[in-house]
Amino acid sequence: MIVYNVTANIDDSIHNEWLNWIKNHIPLVLATGHFTEAKLTRVLVEEEMGGLTYSIQYRAKSREDLDAYYKNHANALRQDGLKRFADKMLAFRTELEIVDEFSVTFN
Repeated sequence: MIVYNVTANIDDSIHNEWLNWIKNHIPLVLATGHFTEAKLTRVLVEEEMGGLTYSIQYRAKSREDLDAYYKNHANALRQDGLKRFADKMLAFRTELEIVDEFSVTFN
Protein backbone atom coordinates (compact mmCIF):
# COMPACT_ATOMS: atom_id res chain seq x y z
CA MET A 1 0.00 0.00 0.00
CA ILE A 2 1.07 3.53 -0.79
CA VAL A 3 -0.10 6.68 0.98
CA TYR A 4 -0.18 9.78 -1.18
CA ASN A 5 -0.05 12.63 1.32
CA VAL A 6 -0.87 16.23 0.41
CA THR A 7 0.05 18.78 3.07
CA ALA A 8 -1.44 22.24 2.58
CA ASN A 9 -1.04 25.46 4.52
CA ILE A 10 -4.12 27.63 4.11
CA ASP A 11 -4.25 31.38 4.66
CA ASP A 12 -6.80 32.40 7.30
CA SER A 13 -8.60 34.64 4.77
CA ILE A 14 -9.69 31.65 2.63
CA HIS A 15 -9.84 28.94 5.27
CA ASN A 16 -13.60 28.34 5.31
CA GLU A 17 -13.87 28.50 1.51
CA TRP A 18 -10.92 26.09 1.11
CA LEU A 19 -12.28 23.64 3.71
CA ASN A 20 -15.61 23.50 1.88
CA TRP A 21 -13.79 23.06 -1.45
CA ILE A 22 -11.47 20.27 -0.22
CA LYS A 23 -14.41 18.30 1.18
CA ASN A 24 -15.85 18.30 -2.35
CA HIS A 25 -12.45 17.78 -4.01
CA ILE A 26 -11.52 14.59 -2.10
CA PRO A 27 -14.48 12.59 -3.53
CA LEU A 28 -13.37 13.66 -7.03
CA VAL A 29 -9.91 12.25 -6.38
CA LEU A 30 -11.41 9.02 -5.02
CA ALA A 31 -13.68 8.80 -8.07
CA THR A 32 -10.61 8.32 -10.28
CA GLY A 33 -10.57 4.74 -9.01
CA HIS A 34 -6.90 4.83 -8.01
CA PHE A 35 -7.40 5.19 -4.24
CA THR A 36 -9.32 3.11 -1.73
CA GLU A 37 -9.85 5.77 0.96
CA ALA A 38 -8.84 9.23 2.11
CA LYS A 39 -8.43 11.01 5.43
CA LEU A 40 -8.56 14.76 5.97
CA THR A 41 -6.63 15.79 9.08
CA ARG A 42 -5.60 19.09 10.61
CA VAL A 43 -1.95 19.43 11.58
CA LEU A 44 -1.84 20.48 15.24
CA VAL A 45 1.15 22.82 15.18
CA GLU A 46 1.27 26.57 14.86
CA GLU A 47 3.12 27.57 11.73
CA GLU A 48 5.49 30.53 11.86
CA MET A 49 4.03 31.60 8.53
CA GLY A 50 0.52 31.60 10.01
CA GLY A 51 -2.54 29.98 8.55
CA LEU A 52 -3.84 26.49 9.22
CA THR A 53 -2.22 23.32 7.94
CA TYR A 54 -4.03 20.19 6.78
CA SER A 55 -2.93 16.77 5.58
CA ILE A 56 -4.97 14.75 3.13
CA GLN A 57 -3.91 11.11 3.01
CA TYR A 58 -5.05 9.05 0.04
CA ARG A 59 -4.45 5.29 0.19
CA ALA A 60 -3.54 3.50 -3.07
CA LYS A 61 -3.32 -0.28 -3.43
CA SER A 62 -0.11 -0.09 -5.46
CA ARG A 63 2.58 2.07 -6.97
CA GLU A 64 0.93 1.44 -10.34
CA ASP A 65 -2.34 2.95 -9.10
CA LEU A 66 -0.54 6.07 -7.91
CA ASP A 67 1.40 6.36 -11.17
CA ALA A 68 -1.84 6.02 -13.15
CA TYR A 69 -3.36 8.81 -11.05
CA TYR A 70 -0.37 11.04 -11.79
CA LYS A 71 -0.51 10.26 -15.50
CA ASN A 72 -4.26 10.56 -16.06
CA HIS A 73 -5.76 12.84 -13.39
CA ALA A 74 -3.39 14.71 -11.08
CA ASN A 75 -2.71 17.76 -13.22
CA ALA A 76 -6.35 18.55 -13.97
CA LEU A 77 -7.41 18.05 -10.35
CA ARG A 78 -4.55 20.22 -9.03
CA GLN A 79 -5.33 23.06 -11.41
CA ASP A 80 -8.73 23.73 -9.87
CA GLY A 81 -7.22 24.42 -6.44
CA LEU A 82 -4.40 26.49 -7.91
CA LYS A 83 -6.84 28.66 -9.86
CA ARG A 84 -9.12 29.20 -6.87
CA PHE A 85 -6.58 29.81 -4.15
CA ALA A 86 -3.34 30.79 -5.95
CA ASP A 87 -0.96 32.44 -3.47
CA LYS A 88 -3.22 31.82 -0.43
CA MET A 89 -2.37 28.10 -0.32
CA LEU A 90 0.99 26.36 -0.16
CA ALA A 91 0.94 22.60 -0.78
CA PHE A 92 3.51 19.84 -1.02
CA ARG A 93 3.15 16.15 -1.65
CA THR A 94 4.79 13.11 -0.07
CA GLU A 95 4.62 9.45 -1.00
CA LEU A 96 4.72 6.92 1.83
CA GLU A 97 4.98 3.16 1.63
CA ILE A 98 3.14 1.25 4.36
CA VAL A 99 5.60 -1.26 5.79
CA ASP A 100 3.35 -2.74 8.45
CA GLU A 101 0.22 -1.84 10.39
CA PHE A 102 -0.63 -2.46 14.02
CA SER A 103 -3.77 -2.05 16.08
CA VAL A 104 -4.95 -2.81 19.54
CA THR A 105 -8.37 -3.48 21.03
CA PHE A 106 -9.12 -2.49 24.59
CA ASN A 107 -11.95 -4.05 26.56
